[in-house]
Amino acid sequence: MTKDKSELTINNNDYSAADIQVLGGREAVRRRPSMYIGSTDQRGLHHLAYEIVHNSVDEAMAGFCTKIKITIDKNNVVTVEDNGRGIPVDIHSTTKLSALETVMTVLHAGAKFGGKTYQVSGGLHGVGASVVNALSERMEVFIQRDGKKYYQEYKKGIPQKEVEEIGEATGTGTTTIFVADKEIFSTAEYDFNTLSDRFREIAYLNKGLEISFWDEKTDNEQTFYFEGGIIGFVRHLNRNRAVLHRQPIYIYKQENSTIVEAAIQYNDGYTDNTLSFANCVNTMDGGTHLTGFRSALTRVLNDYAHKNKILKEGDSNLVGDDSREGLTAVISVKLAEPQFEGQTKGKLGNIEIKNITESVIVEGLSLYLEEHPDDARRIIEKCITSARAREAARKARDLVIRKSSLEAGTLPGKLADCSEKDPSLCELFLVEGQSAGGSAKEGRNRRFQAILPLRGKILNVEKASLEKVLSSEEIRNMITVLGSGIDDSIDLSRLRYHRIVLMADADVDGSHIRTLLLTFFFRHMPELINRGHLFIAQPPLYRIKSGKTEQWIYSDQEKEDLLSKLKSRESRKIEVQRYKGLGEMSAEQLWETTMNPDTRTMLRVNVEDTAKADDVFNMLMGGEVPPRKAFIQAHAKSVKNLDI
Repeated sequence: MTKDKSELTINNNDYSAADIQVLGGREAVRRRPSMYIGSTDQRGLHHLAYEIVHNSVDEAMAGFCTKIKITIDKNNVVTVEDNGRGIPVDIHSTTKLSALETVMTVLHAGAKFGGKTYQVSGGLHGVGASVVNALSERMEVFIQRDGKKYYQEYKKGIPQKEVEEIGEATGTGTTTIFVADKEIFSTAEYDFNTLSDRFREIAYLNKGLEISFWDEKTDNEQTFYFEGGIIGFVRHLNRNRAVLHRQPIYIYKQENSTIVEAAIQYNDGYTDNTLSFANCVNTMDGGTHLTGFRSALTRVLNDYAHKNKILKEGDSNLVGDDSREGLTAVISVKLAEPQFEGQTKGKLGNIEIKNITESVIVEGLSLYLEEHPDDARRIIEKCITSARAREAARKARDLVIRKSSLEAGTLPGKLADCSEKDPSLCELFLVEGQSAGGSAKEGRNRRFQAILPLRGKILNVEKASLEKVLSSEEIRNMITVLGSGIDDSIDLSRLRYHRIVLMADADVDGSHIRTLLLTFFFRHMPELINRGHLFIAQPPLYRIKSGKTEQWIYSDQEKEDLLSKLKSRESRKIEVQRYKGLGEMSAEQLWETTMNPDTRTMLRVNVEDTAKADDVFNMLMGGEVPPRKAFIQAHAKSVKNLDI
């Protein structure tokens, strides 16, 4: 789309200093909140809670806090209470404000800079509390220190009065109460499970720290306390898996002001589930600490295998993929001056941390393998098996990639391709069954919508090696059609469709097929999910007809609401038809309800918590039956529209 040139013209003669708008800290945060907390949806809402909790965690990492209590009341008011030292209230020499008001209202102000008060710290690094304050409708802070209790209130980041002394105190600590501003956030509802998962994670990373969380609205309450720290974390992640060695390998060492801690345990699966943290912040995009850890792991396993003749002279070395197959690990570093990429800290950038981490892991893992030869042999033999499967899979993958070229005649014959050649404008529907595929082919817009029918249920990749995955015709067809490759060979610049849509029946079989497809993309094409290319179509569940009027309904609640309205004002017969299969709709109906961009509803697939997603896929699709049975029993009563 182009604009008329006149719309882009700037009159330079009218451009002066008066046109430059200077925003103060509070105004800047409120004008562009996503720059500071990522988004203004529920994810951003949760980020507010994380930031205040992280201030308390900094006190714990410094050795001054042992308990953190988080409460969310029925009006979505969040209270975070700790027994740390309490934020100081004396006058700050630069701002001429109290230290409390400085921390709560001035960006980049706090005790985290310089390394005197906190050797290590997390959160938004000096802007967390002030950002939360600016984005809160109301905030109150109570301080206990030096035998006295202090208080200050803010509204939308503006102090309502000076810090005041309100009584005597018997202990020390900080209590922060805030309610997110409804003008900023699209939702005020917190999700208990999402928050509790994060608080559990923090407790694992700080052994001996007690974190209690209570949601008054749902009356859910949990308390986390782990003496074993990240050893317990790895056990938790592996609880539904068959492990190769009973005890996780634990490594800990402090080098000057930097602490490196790791817990490692192998299982009989095929995926790498390594979580990395820096100062208790989940570095989802990795960084120098993860690079150092992975380098050390491969190096030590190769050295041990050659030294003990498990790998013979002339055998190829294990590569990174071999050493990480079936690995569950947590790598946590705590350092004085972390350098993160991006405000929300997805990746650690400190160059020196790579060498420190690698050195610590090499020393600790080498010692463990020497002292536990049986565990060492089981681990090495699994890695060697992985190497053999990798070589076989490489040959199969190369064949698939060659077929993915856009030369004539290379795409699967059952693909109904679109005429548009710009991938950013193209959609690929992965459709369950030949019948539904036929309706979709007939009803689609041939210019930009392609259809690939899938025959039955694809292979469950959770229980399959890469070699077996690539032997599946349906999966090979998907890889060929998408064109981007998979796993480490993925190249999204070759992706032929920027919107991949899973379209399955609204019944039990359809749900199973969606889960199988999601498992495949999560395990072998996670970049498609991370870049926002994967969607789930939402076909209607019901057609409700009253007289000559028909309406398509997409949820049970929507159906009940509509029926209630119709029964109160209609005397005519009301027909309700339940749709279980896409093939029950005509091509025109499928287009209008599910495929037409002007009328359809789609869900974008997004992974907020990789560890939790890994756990869910393993529980639902893995080889261990007891956890799946327990899940089914726990959720059986909430199932609707069960086909029997």
